[in-house]
Amino acid sequence: MERKMQIQDVFAYFQNDLKRVGEYMETYLKSEIKLIPEIVHHLIGGGGKRFRPLLLMAAAELCGYHGKRRYTLSAVVEFIHTATLFHDDVVDHAETRRGRISANRIWGNEASVLIGDFLYSKSFKLMTEDGDLSVLKLISMTTNMMSEGEVFELMKAGDIHTTEDEYLSIVEKKTAILISAACVIGGIIANATEKQIKELSKFGMDLGTAFQITDDTLDYVGQEEEFGKAIGQDLRDGKLTMPLIRTIKECSPEERTVIHNGLKNKDDASAAAIMKLINSHDGIGYSLKKAKQYVKKAKTRLSSFADSKAKTALFTVADYVIERRV
Repeated sequence: MERKMQIQDVFAYFQNDLKRVGEYMETYLKSEIKLIPEIVHHLIGGGGKRFRPLLLMAAAELCGYHGKRRYTLSAVVEFIHTATLFHDDVVDHAETRRGRISANRIWGNEASVLIGDFLYSKSFKLMTEDGDLSVLKLISMTTNMMSEGEVFELMKAGDIHTTEDEYLSIVEKKTAILISAACVIGGIIANATEKQIKELSKFGMDLGTAFQITDDTLDYVGQEEEFGKAIGQDLRDGKLTMPLIRTIKECSPEERTVIHNGLKNKDDASAAAIMKLINSHDGIGYSLKKAKQYVKKAKTRLSSFADSKAKTALFTVADYVIERRV
């Protein structure tokens, strides 16, 4: 019996393509303003799985495309993702990112915001040069929606009345939409049918939602050096994610007061008290189960595509999203 494909097999299979994406990114980052590549390299040199370019490659291959546009457009998607990380760290007053001191702590908020802006504008320049209006429309809509998600998340910070639906709306707008766009671009450059592009879009949305739910859940249980951001950071930032939203819904009025006060105090004792409540109300288990449901749904979206190495790769990535127990 053939061995089941693992995530490392997927990265090995697309290794040369991802190396090319890295080379293209290096070329596009060249600037006479030396601070630009210096700061960007600090972040992209600190790890990161190239998750979105990987999905774009696999989706393009799934639809039969192997041309060079994959590399430019993968760089676009990765630049947009990296820009959001720079901006997020400023908004969140983050101190670490991928196990390193965050860029805003080293170079300041002003530089981090401006480098994020540079990456956004570089992305649109590259798409204009690529010349595909449908890609430009897709990314314009995507980045606009991501900004909406950022603002909505800011509005809901510390709000213990945040519902699961509101949380999922933030997840879809902030994270899932760009993962979906990466998959869709793979279909667009392959001249896939409208039906296939819709299926890739839904696959990406479901996968992206599962990815973020898992990410938010690991924030309570992970190891910082492996996970890439400070554990418990969401609590300190007043972000209500699924484990906590579920706990608030299930707990007693007295426990709710503990959570409410804890989110205000933002100290270690409050965080520990909230963590205890999350564990006693199975907030972690509930959230991971939800993530699994999204992954299951994501896989059904690809049922009309013929079996292939690329399809197996996409399924393997989907499984990995919920298997990572960091």
